[in-house]
Amino acid sequence: MKEQILALLTRRAGEYLSGETISADLGVSRAAVWKAIDALRREGVQIEAAPRRGYRLAAVPDRLTAGSILPFLDRADGGDRVVVLDTVDSTNNYAKSLVLAGGFRDGTAITADEQTQGRGRLGRSFLSPRGKGVYLTLLWKPDISPAAALNFTACVAVAVCRALEDACGARPGIKWTNDIVLGNRKLCGILTEMAVEGETGALQYLITGIGVNVNHRPEDFPPELRDMATSLARELGRPMERGRLCAALIGSLDRMYEQWLAGADFREEYRRRCLTLGREVLLLRNGPGEPAFAEDIDDRFGLIVRHPDGRRETVTAGEVSVRGLWGYNP
Repeated sequence: MKEQILALLTRRAGEYLSGETISADLGVSRAAVWKAIDALRREGVQIEAAPRRGYRLAAVPDRLTAGSILPFLDRADGGDRVVVLDTVDSTNNYAKSLVLAGGFRDGTAITADEQTQGRGRLGRSFLSPRGKGVYLTLLWKPDISPAAALNFTACVAVAVCRALEDACGARPGIKWTNDIVLGNRKLCGILTEMAVEGETGALQYLITGIGVNVNHRPEDFPPELRDMATSLARELGRPMERGRLCAALIGSLDRMYEQWLAGADFREEYRRRCLTLGREVLLLRNGPGEPAFAEDIDDRFGLIVRHPDGRRETVTAGEVSVRGLWGYNP
């Protein structure tokens, strides 16, 4: 109830809404409206009241809630497929629990104000403190083969860049394959997981987790990450509204998914945004790193590199350090 009222007041920001109007819109009693507004005030939401005029939203603490996201979300279902959690071990893990429970809906979005066990690629942890970032997972079940989904994460990276540009005016780039970079530091990580049915080989689901550093200060990162990681607030010099950004990310990913299913080609945009191309890189595989030069992206978003002896190779997995990005400057 209180989140519905907060969403209504947010949509009509700057206006007074009478208790009668709110109760009629939501189908609840005036007493229920008063109790919900009182609860919101105790949580730090500033709601003004004026005789014969009603209630007006004055200020909202930076909480990631349904009330801070849904007013900015353009979805035909009005946000019925959006799950907003206070804290969770991992939004990707929560998405998997929905799969196990059965009946999940294509395009379900899960977000949380805090993750206690956020995960990145190769089993790494992803720092997810309360009140700082946007931690978002989208759960899809496209009717395609697993092989057709291998380029999906790269397309997600493009959609994330689009959302950051539209919502914040930032101009991020992509470090191959799926790190989002701003100011030569990592701003966002993307982790896609899929499941394949053992007997038929059919794709069961795609789960993509996205973690964006939004209002982190340098001291919010551990010392070993401060030169490698950044946040939108740090790079743009102002705090961001996490609810509005979360809605922008969901909307951009919805549009990307529709285009991807329709066969849209994201390669050229990915190439334009890819900071890895045209730079010296270090291929981190077995043993010491191998120096190479990143030349291009192939049709499946593999990285085409040229070795010092002139030999060309397409890299499809593993880590690639890029000269000039987070500490690689030999």
